[in-house]
Amino acid sequence: MLLDIVIAAVVTVQAQEPRQDTLRLAPIIVRESAKRAHRYSANSTTAATRTSTPLRDAPQAVSVITGGLIREQSMQSLADVIRFVPGATMGQGEGHRDAPTIRGNSSTADFFVDGVRDDAQYVRDLYNVERVEALAGSNAMTFGRGGGGGVINRVTKRAQWNPTHDVTLEGGSFQHRRGSLDVGGPLTNAFALRLNGLYQNSGGFRDAFTLRRAGVSPSAALTVGDRTLVRLDGEYFEDRRRVDRGLPSFAGRPSAAPLAVFFGNPDSSYASARVGAASVTVERQAHDRVRVQAHVRATSYDKFYQNVLPGAVTTDGSQVSLSAYNADMRRFNLFGQSELVLDLSNSRLPQTLLIGVELGRQNTDNVRRSGFFNGTAATLSVPFGTPTVSVPVEFRPAGTDANSNTVANIGSFYAQSQLRAGAKAQAIFGVRVERFSLDFRDFRSGLALSRTDVVVSPRIGLIYRPAAPLSLYANYSVSHLPSAGDQFASLTVTTQTLEPERFANREVGAKWEPRQDLTITAAAYELARTNTAAPSALDPGVYVQTGSQETRGLEMVVAGRVTSRWDLVGTFAAQRARIVSATTASPAGRDVPLVPRNTVSLWNRYQASRSIGLAVGAIGQRPMFAAIDNTVTLPGFWRYDAAVFVTRLRAVAFQANVENLFDTRYFGTSHGNNNIMPGVPRTLRLSATARLR
Repeated sequence: MLLDIVIAAVVTVQAQEPRQDTLRLAPIIVRESAKRAHRYSANSTTAATRTSTPLRDAPQAVSVITGGLIREQSMQSLADVIRFVPGATMGQGEGHRDAPTIRGNSSTADFFVDGVRDDAQYVRDLYNVERVEALAGSNAMTFGRGGGGGVINRVTKRAQWNPTHDVTLEGGSFQHRRGSLDVGGPLTNAFALRLNGLYQNSGGFRDAFTLRRAGVSPSAALTVGDRTLVRLDGEYFEDRRRVDRGLPSFAGRPSAAPLAVFFGNPDSSYASARVGAASVTVERQAHDRVRVQAHVRATSYDKFYQNVLPGAVTTDGSQVSLSAYNADMRRFNLFGQSELVLDLSNSRLPQTLLIGVELGRQNTDNVRRSGFFNGTAATLSVPFGTPTVSVPVEFRPAGTDANSNTVANIGSFYAQSQLRAGAKAQAIFGVRVERFSLDFRDFRSGLALSRTDVVVSPRIGLIYRPAAPLSLYANYSVSHLPSAGDQFASLTVTTQTLEPERFANREVGAKWEPRQDLTITAAAYELARTNTAAPSALDPGVYVQTGSQETRGLEMVVAGRVTSRWDLVGTFAAQRARIVSATTASPAGRDVPLVPRNTVSLWNRYQASRSIGLAVGAIGQRPMFAAIDNTVTLPGFWRYDAAVFVTRLRAVAFQANVENLFDTRYFGTSHGNNNIMPGVPRTLRLSATARLR
C-alpha cells in the first residue's frame, strides 16, 4: 500500500512530462565489445551509491578491478586483487581466511556479494566474478554496520543475453592445476542461463602445502513483459588447504629460515570451508522514472581449521616454540533488501532518490579447542633448524576456549538523495538508521548476554564539475561497529556495556577522464576511529572508551587505455595510521600494523601485433610493522611480473604469467610477529582458453 502511494505521487507530479511510448528494462541485455575485452577502466559503479552512477560522480575513492585485469594477471584470490587497491594490504589471516587492512583498519567481515553481506572467515575465489569494487572510507550508509576502513564487493557473473562459452585450463609451478568454465546465453528472448565452474588441485612453494578447490555457480534470468526482470543465482564452493602460518621473527626482522620450511606439524594443520548460497532478485520498472527491486540471499557457511603454529624464537636463535588449537564455525545468513529508486530529473529539484530497507538474521556457532602435545604440553620447544615435527597433538577444551552461539538480528532503513544543481554541481545526502541486536550464549559457563544498538550513519558528498570530464569532490561519512567485534563471536559483561566503535571519514579528491576509456583519480583523506576500549587510568581492570586511532593518506589511480596498443593500471598510496590515545592493545604513538607508508602497483599491456600481447608490472611497498607492539619490521620490497598473450586461432587464446620475475626474497604480510608469510619465488603459470561455439 505504501509503495503504491509513493508511485502514484510521483506519477502525479510528473503528469505533464513527456511520456515514452515504450518502456524497457535497461539491464536486461548486456553486450561488450570484443575490442574492449581487456579494458582496465570502468565508467560506472552501483556499489558506491546503490544506484547506477558514473564513477566521476561518486564522491569517494572507488577501485574497480575489472574482469580484464583479473584474467590478464591470472588473479585467483582477493589477495591478488588487493595489490591494485591503494591504501590496502591483505593480512596473512592465519593461513585460512581473507583479512584485509584498508586505510589502517583490519577486518574479516567487510565483504559483500552483489551488494549483500558475505562476512564469514574463508578464502574467496574469483572464478565466478565479473569485477571487484573496493570502496575506501566509511560506508555504513550503503552497506550497514562495519565498513570502517572500506568494503570489498564482488560482482558475480550472472545470466545475460550475450552468449559466453569459455573453458580455461591452467598449469604451472609447484604442481599448479586448475580448470574453469563460463558458459551460457539465451534460451529464448525472455530466458537466459549461465554456469560458472571451478576445480583446482595445486601444491605450493611452501613445504607440504596443498590446495583443493571446487565451485559451481548457476544463474538464471527471466524477463516478464517489458518491465520485470527476475534473477535466480546460486553457488556451492569448497576450499580445502594446508594451514600455513609462515615463519617466526628473530631480532626484530623475519627470521633467516629457508622460505619453504614448515614450522609445526603439517599433518595436524588443515582447513576446510564449505559455502552454499542462493538468491532471488526481482527488478521492476514500475514507471518510466520509478524502479523497485527486492533481493533475498541465504548463505550457509561451514568452516573448520586446525593448526600447529610457530611462536617466539629463543634469544640465541636455537629453539622455537610451537602451540596448537582448532576452531569450528557454522553460520547461516539470511538477508533481504528492498529498494525504491525515483528518477526526479525533470522535477523542480532534479535528483535521484533512493529509499531502502534491509532485514537480516545471522546465527553463528563457535567452538575452539586447545592443542596439547603428547596429550599434556600446551607448548613444544623444537630446534629452529628442524622445526617440522610429527609429534602427536590432542585437541580438547581448555581455559577460556569458546563454545558459544550468537544470534544477530539486523534491521535498517536508509535514504539517499543525489541532487543536481545545474550542469556542474551535485550533492549526495544519505543516512542509514540501523538496529543491531545480539544474543550471546556461552555453553561452557552458562552465561547468557544480549545487547541492542541503534546507530545513525550519515553521508554527505559534494561534487563540482568545472569541465565535463573532470570532477572535484568532498565527502564525509560515518560507520559504526558494535563492541562484540566484526565477527561478534564473543560478548562479555564488560563489552556488553560499551558503545559501538565509530569511524568518521573525511575525504577530498578529483576524478578525470581525459578519454572515455582512461580514468585518473586522486584522493586525500583523514579517517578517525573512536570509542575504542582502553584500560582506565584510575583502575586498569576497568575499561573505558577513550581509545582512538587516526589514519591520514593520499591515494592515486590511473587505469585504462593510453593508446590503441597500450593499456595501463597504476596505483600509489602514501598513508600513516597511528594510535592517538591508548587502547587495550597499545599505548598512544604506535603505528598500526600492516600499513606501509607507501605502496605502488603497476601493470602495462602492449599489443605488439594482432595475435601477440606483452605485459610487465611491478609491486612495491615500504617497510611496515608486523604487529601493534612495533617490535618486528617487515622490510620493504619491489617485485616484478610479466606476461605474454598469444591468440593464434580465433577460438583459442594462450597466456603465460611470470610472478616475481627476478626471484626476489620478500615478506608480503603477517599475522603478528611470529607468523610472517614469505612472498612467492619466481612462479610460472600457463593457461589456454577455448571459446566454444
